[in-house]
Amino acid sequence: MAETSVKTKTAILLMATSALFAQKTGKKLVWEDNFDGKALNTKVWNFEYGANGWGNHERQNYGDKNHKVADGKLAITIKKDDVGYTSTRITTKGKKEFQYGYMEAKVKLATGHGIWPAFWMLGSNISSAGWPKGGEIDIMEYIGREPHMAYTTIHTQDTHGANASSKKTEFPNLEEGYHTFACDWNKNRIIFFVDDKPVYTYAPKEKTQNNWPFDQPFFFIINCAVGGDFGGPEVDDSIFPQEYLVDYVRVYQ
Repeated sequence: MAETSVKTKTAILLMATSALFAQKTGKKLVWEDNFDGKALNTKVWNFEYGANGWGNHERQNYGDKNHKVADGKLAITIKKDDVGYTSTRITTKGKKEFQYGYMEAKVKLATGHGIWPAFWMLGSNISSAGWPKGGEIDIMEYIGREPHMAYTTIHTQDTHGANASSKKTEFPNLEEGYHTFACDWNKNRIIFFVDDKPVYTYAPKEKTQNNWPFDQPFFFIINCAVGGDFGGPEVDDSIFPQEYLVDYVRVYQ
């Protein structure tokens, strides 16, 4: 009875929050994952497997063993053992893809030197167009070697890698508790938010396929890397295990 009561109260709160957001922005909730079940919904999410971060020189191996869904949260656990570092990376590719809208996640970051959690999107044509031509929207990246800094970044054919269109913003309490990271994306611009505060706008005046591949559906990626080109070569092994917690992912249109 108590568990049912908690779930009912949570559902009412979610509906009230969604209604308030719709009233403020004119957008309606069209999809969400609140991770309320006992396992990851594989009708929505895919596991990705591999090492080295697809060219980013990351140090973890990705698999499906470093996660759990419990208490209304997705927990990705980053571990270090005799074999090396392990983590989990999931995507909605081919299952839930969106063009335009307000994309938001509420997360509690994994922290420590060498940690690199992220919430981001890739173009649905990534397999055929390749990167960076297909486009990338990094709604949130955090690297433990730069405490209190939230990164938001756009990758295109014109601006990618070290020359990407990026902004880092300082939030003194970023490592404490949960925070929301979002982008508001339409046919003209992408605005990034941290805890409802706008931090960066990407809006090229003259749009071409080289600077605006954002006229197609994109899919979500949630992962936590270790080390790599962005996470840094030095990793503090004393911090492990670490947890990257996701409360929800939502899309409003």
